[in-house]
Amino acid sequence: MGSDEATTWGRVDDDGTVYVRYQDTERVVGEYPDATADEALAYFARKYADLEGQVKIAEQRVQRGASANDVARTVEHLTALVGEARVVGDIKSLEDRVAVLSEQLGSLTKEQEEQAKQALTDALEFRTGLVEEAEALAAVDPARAQWKQITAQLDDVFARWQQHQHDGPRIPKNDANELWKRFRSARSTVDQHRRAFYSELDAQHRDARTRKQELVQQAEALAPRGSDAIPTYRQLLDDWKQAGRAGKRHDDALWARFKAAGDVLFEQRHAESAAEDEEYSVNLEAKQALLVEAEPLLQQRDRVAARRTLTDIQRRWDEVGRVPRNDVRRIEDRLRAVEDHVRSLEDAHWRESNPERKARTTGLASQLEDAIGKLEAELESARASGDSRKIKDAQEALDARKIWLDALGS
Repeated sequence: MGSDEATTWGRVDDDGTVYVRYQDTERVVGEYPDATADEALAYFARKYADLEGQVKIAEQRVQRGASANDVARTVEHLTALVGEARVVGDIKSLEDRVAVLSEQLGSLTKEQEEQAKQALTDALEFRTGLVEEAEALAAVDPARAQWKQITAQLDDVFARWQQHQHDGPRIPKNDANELWKRFRSARSTVDQHRRAFYSELDAQHRDARTRKQELVQQAEALAPRGSDAIPTYRQLLDDWKQAGRAGKRHDDALWARFKAAGDVLFEQRHAESAAEDEEYSVNLEAKQALLVEAEPLLQQRDRVAARRTLTDIQRRWDEVGRVPRNDVRRIEDRLRAVEDHVRSLEDAHWRESNPERKARTTGLASQLEDAIGKLEAELESARASGDSRKIKDAQEALDARKIWLDALGS
């Protein structure tokens, strides 16, 4: 407050007594001896500014939605301060502003009560939602549950519960206890199901581990039999697949032993096959030479000559013996193509020379020739009469019989 405004609201008499104007009167606010009038007014004007500052802070707190209880205490304190104020300034203005704050206090209290009620409702809904999440996890079929995922989800629900309990509004004790009882029960159910699941899983792993240890021992015992034991090993492998899981740590170690036992057998068979391939390579060359003789028969049309040549080649083929495993199918397919061709020549000859077929063909041809003669006569008669419909029917029937007769002769 400047000196002019201080002069407007106060004065100092000759003995240093300071007065403040209040509406149509004035009252003593104090003394400030051994000072000029301006200094005395300035002192009490600063006290007014301090008091006005407190009122302004209270107004700002109301605007920001401060606690109604805190505001009520502040208004009560400011009312007493302003009523006993020993200051120079517009005291009536401060009283009016404090009175406005007092009037606002009622609506602020009501608003905050409604907010608190809504916050409590929201908190109960939120906490209930957490309980329902936990209960849904507890209701999952233990046989189908993904326990790592469910455990992580339940931990997350519990963390949100604790955070809300710390940061959220205080819930009535009865409601809080009832919700916590449900939440704790759901957690307990999940824990029981999880423990039962892993207990059963451990038992299954123990049984599978025992079974796989037996299979490993049986597989390792096959080594002296060499490649002859491979069918038995494959049966053991089928049994291994049916044995179930023994736990990753045990499974990996047991499988390494089981596979190593099989590798011994397959390596021996590979060595035997390599030796056989080397031994049979001469046979392969001999059979390839026979194929050079046999494959020209694919162009042969004389069935007797073809069969005679093929029979000789087949005899020598059998005498040659085995070839390397990887070449068997390739050369066998080439010889089979020649055999199929010779067989087709013989089949064709049989179809043509079959007495029963010839008889059927001759009889049918005779019938067709008789039918053709009659149809030709009918066609001539139809043409003579000029009946286009009869001409068309007779011509179509005649053409059909001629086609059948041609087919028999081919």
